[in-house]
Amino acid sequence: MDAAEYQPIAEIEFDEVRPDQRGFTLTGRGPDGAEYRVSLRFELPLDARTRAVLGELLTQAGLNVSRRHSATEPRPRVRRDGAHQR
Repeated sequence: MDAAEYQPIAEIEFDEVRPDQRGFTLTGRGPDGAEYRVSLRFELPLDARTRAVLGELLTQAGLNVSRRHSATEPRPRVRRDGAHQR
């Protein structure tokens, strides 16, 4: 798939990584100042050592979120504000 088809939504640097029963909850702020939360779940049980290693790796991670419009979804309109044009 062509990467140009995807529109970036957020680029997040994680501030906090909290382990829970089946994975981790990661929180951080994007460049827009909004707070983002990502829940990461695993289908298999994690032992304490694996959980510790994954937690350390995730504290050094970031997340880029992009999306592609579906064929049935209308494309967003580009705003053309004449007041800002010369």
